[in-house]
Amino acid sequence: MSRRRRVYEGKAKVLYEGPEPGTLIQHFKDDATANNNQKHATIEGKGVLNNRISEFIFTKLNDIGVPTHFIRSINMREQLIREVEIIPCEVVVRNVAAGSLTKRLGIDEGTPLPRSIIEFYYKNDELGDPMVSEEHITAFGWATPQEIDDMMALALRINDFMAGLFLGIGIRLVDFKVEFGRLYEGDMVRVVLADEISPDSCRLWDMRTNDKLDKDRFRHDMGGLIEAYQEVARRLGILFENEPKRRGPTLVK
Repeated sequence: MSRRRRVYEGKAKVLYEGPEPGTLIQHFKDDATANNNQKHATIEGKGVLNNRISEFIFTKLNDIGVPTHFIRSINMREQLIREVEIIPCEVVVRNVAAGSLTKRLGIDEGTPLPRSIIEFYYKNDELGDPMVSEEHITAFGWATPQEIDDMMALALRINDFMAGLFLGIGIRLVDFKVEFGRLYEGDMVRVVLADEISPDSCRLWDMRTNDKLDKDRFRHDMGGLIEAYQEVARRLGILFENEPKRRGPTLVK
């Protein structure tokens, strides 16, 4: 990979130029971040697990007709993806009260919501990814009204699929974050799911115990992040046998 041109590096992934025009290679790092990168650690094996879980979910979504940037897996840490123009808005779908929603509205954590709620956040690390409205998105030209409709419809479809997928393995899908991009195909452009779906971007609770199986374990210094991610992968049936033991997190100052 060192001979390929690096296109972009984020907190958890690196994008390299792909083998063909219009493609990229998405590499999953072992970095864990929280609180807008104020908290940072390297946790060996995290990138491998996120790659496997995201690959599994994106493959299933492709199979049911949800358009995504995912093409195929390359190796334990990398995927071949279509190059898209990322829409600078994170889309959050909430099914159960948790995280910032409980603080903003004074709702007890774990309270089921009357219906799934969609929120938008402007992708800007310096500003702390502030919550925005559809009016902000259209006024500043981040997305068109039709693109917003497409993102909302896809997000709800993804939510329906994933809620059922995780329910079947004893996990509650509390909420999740997704990103979308514009895929240009000749004169046509369409909105597709991009980035990743993994325990880094979802809140996943064990149905029986309410144990957290996601990045909240890192955010709240609970420990056991790798074990939680491995449990999600195991229940999905994608954890390889004879998995090497992982060391604990290495804090990066």
